[in-house]
Amino acid sequence: MAESLTFTTLGELIKGKRTELGVSLSELGRVSGVSKGVISKIETGETRRPELKTLKSLSEALEIPYEEIMDRYIDIEHRIDILGELLFESIELSNNQLITKVSQQIMESPNEDTYIILQHLYDLSSTVADNEAKLTIYDVIIKYARLHGVPKYIAKGLLQKYFIESQNLKKKEESFKSGEEILYYTDFLDQEEKINFYYLMAFDAHGIGKYEQCIKLGKMGHAEDTTDNEVKERVALAICNAYSRMGNYTALEEHLNRYAELNFDFVIKRIKYYRAIILSNTGQEFEAIPLLKECVEEAEDNHRLHRVNDLLEVLLKVNDLYTAQQILDKEEKNTFVKLFTAYKISELGKYYRLKGTFLVRNGLFNQGMESYLKAMDFYSKINDRSGIMKCSEKVYAHHNEQSKVMELGLLKRLQEVYNVVNKG
Repeated sequence: MAESLTFTTLGELIKGKRTELGVSLSELGRVSGVSKGVISKIETGETRRPELKTLKSLSEALEIPYEEIMDRYIDIEHRIDILGELLFESIELSNNQLITKVSQQIMESPNEDTYIILQHLYDLSSTVADNEAKLTIYDVIIKYARLHGVPKYIAKGLLQKYFIESQNLKKKEESFKSGEEILYYTDFLDQEEKINFYYLMAFDAHGIGKYEQCIKLGKMGHAEDTTDNEVKERVALAICNAYSRMGNYTALEEHLNRYAELNFDFVIKRIKYYRAIILSNTGQEFEAIPLLKECVEEAEDNHRLHRVNDLLEVLLKVNDLYTAQQILDKEEKNTFVKLFTAYKISELGKYYRLKGTFLVRNGLFNQGMESYLKAMDFYSKINDRSGIMKCSEKVYAHHNEQSKVMELGLLKRLQEVYNVVNKG
């Protein structure tokens, strides 16, 4: 009875619009290409399941938004294959409300086991290209799995959401927090999913400066991964870099030796670089500088930037402005980035922050301020509040040191950066 009422409601929608426009059944049939008899049966509810192409033709002829037709049709459709068609129609319309509704209708299929229907929708989602649509579907999967106590699909849904959301460089912090929830469900992931998850979380933790988490997650991934592969070695490199950034040079030395014994080529190639970092941070700056220079010259284009930054830091520390100028003269080469990641963008921010310090020390105050602003622009791209604050503090400190009044234009530009970050 309820189903008949719903069909009648769909029929009433079509009949009501036809009557409103003063169009006869015959005229509508001519314009839409749908026979008069078929239209009549739809209007009266006699046709239990009109074809989608028929409804689409009628909606176009009567200028009824197709979404409105779809919305009513979803209510009365329970066939899994047709609901799948409706899902992809909803995706083509970029209508998240309909995507949610049809996904929920698939989940409520009365003839399917909970696990089977969850897997079916999960498989459908893997064929979807649009990430926003995928996120909407995963939300339905996660919610349904929570309600029915199916942790495997809570884990799978959360994992796929994390893989998508982590691509947004401005929301790395938020996506990382979402990823942390998956740590409670890793037992329900298969081995490959688990390894990929730990590795991506380790890289993301490194990119946003959560170095302790980077080390922990990277090692969790290594514990699961019994194969030899490039990603495994890159994670080892991230772990070494995390120890370096934390200033734990004893642990860095231990891990360099460990990974060298394991023949991790990505680490072995960078041992000289890390030795230089250890020297530069243990009071042996002048021994470190020639090594760092070698490392900069040996670096491939895409790996040059962070080495340049490490060298500039040491040169500014010992106030060797002459050598710093020589390095900064190669700016185009220094700042080349092949693939923009949160880490690379952060390093670009650091480069222009260090350049700002150099320019001010060289008496080029205004150019220095411009460089700090450029650094802040890069930090704002990844919502790096810490990097922005470092630049801001430098700007105010330099004005104070030189008893300068901050110009209104500079204040406005600083405010613009703050606004961008506050808006997310």
